[in-house]
Amino acid sequence: MSASLSYTVPALKPSSKLQPKIHILEPDLAVLDYLRLTLGDKYCLNLFSEEQTLLDRLEQKEAPDLLLLAMHSNRDSLPLLTNIRCSKPNLPVIVLSCSAELRDLEMVIRLGVRAIVMKPFVGSDVEQAIEEHLSAVEKKVPAADALKEIPLNENHSFVRSSKRMRELESQASLVARADIPLLILGESGTGKEILALYTHKMSSRSQNIFLKVNCAAVPADLLESELFGYEQGAFTGAVKTKPGKFEVCSGGTIFLDEIGEMPAMLQAKLLQVLQDGTFSRLGSRSPMKVDVRVIAATNINMKEAMANKTFREDLYYRLNGFTLSIPPLRERKDEIPVLAEYFMRKSSKKYGREALPFSTALLNGLMEHSWPGNLRELENVVNRYLVLGEEKAILEELSPSTVYQGATAPVAAAAEPPNGAGLKAMVRSLKGDAESTAIAQVLEGVGWNRKAAANDLQISYKALLYKIKQYDLQPAPRDRA
Repeated sequence: MSASLSYTVPALKPSSKLQPKIHILEPDLAVLDYLRLTLGDKYCLNLFSEEQTLLDRLEQKEAPDLLLLAMHSNRDSLPLLTNIRCSKPNLPVIVLSCSAELRDLEMVIRLGVRAIVMKPFVGSDVEQAIEEHLSAVEKKVPAADALKEIPLNENHSFVRSSKRMRELESQASLVARADIPLLILGESGTGKEILALYTHKMSSRSQNIFLKVNCAAVPADLLESELFGYEQGAFTGAVKTKPGKFEVCSGGTIFLDEIGEMPAMLQAKLLQVLQDGTFSRLGSRSPMKVDVRVIAATNINMKEAMANKTFREDLYYRLNGFTLSIPPLRERKDEIPVLAEYFMRKSSKKYGREALPFSTALLNGLMEHSWPGNLRELENVVNRYLVLGEEKAILEELSPSTVYQGATAPVAAAAEPPNGAGLKAMVRSLKGDAESTAIAQVLEGVGWNRKAAANDLQISYKALLYKIKQYDLQPAPRDRA
């Protein structure tokens, strides 16, 4: 055999039905020849010994039914796997591995491979893994926690690969059919809008409009007219009648994001809409009736808001026909490789750039980051990696010691961890102290202008507010003359 190899082996035994097409990448030519002899009588094989030749074939021709991908301990194969997952997200992959290192295998599994067959092969290991996959496809039995990507519109998809998110998906599907108000809870950036859109798509209203209103982004004095519309002459500048979002959305779903920021005056009007579907435009005494499903979302603690009288209890219980709570990204880190690959594929298509692979070092950096900005922060990091094309800069950004470039003063000594604290707890404590000190220094440097501080720290405004609350940061007391 030659030093490099790429050729097709048609099934040796004739069959009445079309043979499954399988691509095999194996740099070891002796192993490749063994697989040809072992599998050649049942499948139509395309054999490759070089990565680029395989990538070229995948780009030029229709994807096969299955890819067998060999991973060797002397080379980092994760960039190749992430590259393939980006370009062919629906291509099933079985990994042939000679490494039993737990960390490597965990990362491969998180990237959505169907099976891992360890070398040296014993008996019919490889054939059994292939048949199990083909049998599951034939019976249409999906793997319980396999990657699932449901397109919602041109720009968004519902993506999940963990048991916890699969349960959330199942709950949302059930609630969608019930057509009751829905409250979605979760930190900023966890994907509350995506879950709301998914619920709408699974409901009987899916063919009608889905409309989002961010209650925190619209000034309080304009929010009422935005939601409920106004009559001509209702106020200065109202030169003609304008329908509100509830009218426009009749028959569909309205998504009220940041509902906890809604002014108390409007909460009473929203309560009436939820009770009997009626409201009046500004400047009108005639009630209007609409058929709108309300999905609300917030990142605040609703029980605290009710206790502080900033949110009406009766409105909360009306909105809370059912509650879905989205876990933060730090509590479902097993999904990070899959989500990073999804964001890379999405962004490369959006910006017309070739998708970049993720190395083991970069994936580990993503896995170890705390992600205060959740999915939104992860997408932004992936976008920066795509634009910069350099993973070193991203790794430095993810590193707790260098992520906040605005903080140049020495970090105060960390508080001594409690006796008996494990290594992980000690590291978390050190990172937390360093992070809080760095944020406090930047805030003091800009006179506690939060937007300016967020810009200097290169994080979102919401992420900064979360950190201020997490570390209970407050302006330093000023000396009075």
